[in-house]
Amino acid sequence: MHDFDLEKRLYYEDLKLASTDKRTVSHIIDDLILLMLLFLIISDTISNSSNIESKILFINSLVIKFMIIKFLYHLIFTALYGASIGKMLLKIKIVDQQGFHTPSVIQSATRSFVRLFSESIFYLGFLWAIFDQDKQGWHDKIARTIVVNVK
Repeated sequence: MHDFDLEKRLYYEDLKLASTDKRTVSHIIDDLILLMLLFLIISDTISNSSNIESKILFINSLVIKFMIIKFLYHLIFTALYGASIGKMLLKIKIVDQQGFHTPSVIQSATRSFVRLFSESIFYLGFLWAIFDQDKQGWHDKIARTIVVNVK
């Protein structure tokens, strides 16, 4: 159900919801940053591994650690700045859907956790935003946040 009150409040605050395209590109940028960081961390260990099985076991052992890093990355950037690096580059930010302020730590943690869950089930929560009138993915709906263009 579309929140007409939200639409009016966005209008009065001179805010516009960020497009799905901008959000997608920001997501890709963030993932590339995190993957480059992960590569820098593991490249030495991978190159020194003696066989393919040990390389695979090492990479598999990193899955949970990488998810924790992603969780913390999104939690910290959202709580401090209302935007990840990708969102900052694309001039969009996450705000509380009621007061349009930077999300609280609880909202940021909730949003970050649900993002991970959504990614793990074939990005269904992200796809939801394409069809949602307020362009909210599951992580936005549950954390009660929206993504808007920066003025």
